[in-house]
Amino acid sequence: MTAMRISRLAARSGVPATTLRFYESAGLLPAGRTPAGYRVYGEDALARLSFIGAAKHWGLALEEIGELLRVWEAGACRDVKADLRPRIAARLAAAETRGAELAAFTASLHSALAHLDALPDRAGRCGPECGVVAPAPAAPDGQRADAALTPGRRAGQREPERWRAAPVACSLTGAGPHERTAQWRGAVDGAARVVIPEGLRLTLPADRAARIAALAVAEQECCPFFDFRLHFDGPRLHLDVRAPAAASAQLTELFAPAV
Repeated sequence: MTAMRISRLAARSGVPATTLRFYESAGLLPAGRTPAGYRVYGEDALARLSFIGAAKHWGLALEEIGELLRVWEAGACRDVKADLRPRIAARLAAAETRGAELAAFTASLHSALAHLDALPDRAGRCGPECGVVAPAPAAPDGQRADAALTPGRRAGQREPERWRAAPVACSLTGAGPHERTAQWRGAVDGAARVVIPEGLRLTLPADRAARIAALAVAEQECCPFFDFRLHFDGPRLHLDVRAPAAASAQLTELFAPAV
């Protein structure tokens, strides 16, 4: 069997070496080792990566991909099909719901603009009689667009998760992304990592909390598609980082363990 080093597999598959290492830590891509400790892969790794890439494209979480891979490894195509179909159907239903909500929200915004354009220009202060302040359009989650800012939000009413709708784009330029990556890697060095739905949990000493929190705040300013949650457990800090499937490469780049 032909054996490839990680650099060769990265070149042939188009998947960065950092992502390949992360897939191994997540249990998705097993690797052999040379006597010197270098990772080696067989030709089957290319098919495996193709399968992982397709599953990520469909929006499946890493945990689900791991479950699918176990079925795929058994070799029965019909079993893969039976396992995969309901997962894709669920993603499709969710996407269609979000699409309908977004279409309704877009229509309401068009109506609001048309309403404003039809109003006469007044020199006086705005008030109820001028008609500028109209009911807020419904947000995509079915709530009012300003609901998240309302102090009197009803108990039990779910807060919209803004990271899910944020564009997968970073506003850092120049050396900014490299500097931020170095800061994160220093802050989470030595962390224990566990794959969670849509992301990764890192367990660190609790005394790093201030450093982690400051980085998380800065990260959401430039990359709002990340979701950070901190949980203190005595001397340990658990940091949950989640991101949309389209941002898996960015998540891997920031939080994959250094080798």
